[in-house]
Amino acid sequence: MTSLDLTHKIAFVSGGSRGIGAAIALALADLGADVAITYANSEKRAEELVSQIQAKGRKAIAIQADAADPIAIQSAIDQAVAALGGLDILVNNAAIAIYNLIQDFNADDIDAMFDTNVKGVILTAKAAIPHLKEHGRIITIGSAGADRIVGEPGTVYYMTKAALQAFTRGLARELGFRQITVNLIQPGSTNTESNPADGEYAEFQRNLIPLGRFGEPEDIAAAVCFLASPAARQISGAILNVDGGALT
Repeated sequence: MTSLDLTHKIAFVSGGSRGIGAAIALALADLGADVAITYANSEKRAEELVSQIQAKGRKAIAIQADAADPIAIQSAIDQAVAALGGLDILVNNAAIAIYNLIQDFNADDIDAMFDTNVKGVILTAKAAIPHLKEHGRIITIGSAGADRIVGEPGTVYYMTKAALQAFTRGLARELGFRQITVNLIQPGSTNTESNPADGEYAEFQRNLIPLGRFGEPEDIAAAVCFLASPAARQISGAILNVDGGALT
């Protein structure tokens, strides 16, 4: 087994039907993992992704689940474990972003972001922990905006992502005795449907990045694969920025 070989590993990727989540699921499958993904509304794209993973010779399953619903989260983990035969790697990727000035935010939008981006992450980990094997991995996708807020309307969104830093450090301590590592990846500007590299605010974002370019979903997936692999066995409680140097 090479240091980046994930053969016989079983991964669960929340919010895995498109964008960064889909890239993560495909990259894990490329290294030999069987993969379960969840999706909110993109059933067709989720099924297409399952077919792509199966074409690589890996097992895959797509499960519809609201990332803010405790019952749906538990059910999705249970279905994935039953279908694939266990769990080695949890990737907490599902999130929503709502941008507004504080004075204009309504309580429902604030609740929605905290329910998905914070409570959903905690509850997904809670559901997964009993199933995770020794030397398992929990990897959460945050945001470089947790350290550097860019643009006033992002304050509450970045606040939810900042909470993941404390969660990661605390859970790393909690699970260390089982040799389970817990790490956080913080993407910077990444070329996705929700933030395209040719979008309205793209040039403003590029000017903040020393490398001068947006990341691609595959860049985040590569970081996930490293942290999921045996090569990262001594890394836990870490925060890895994949942002082209924007936080330097």
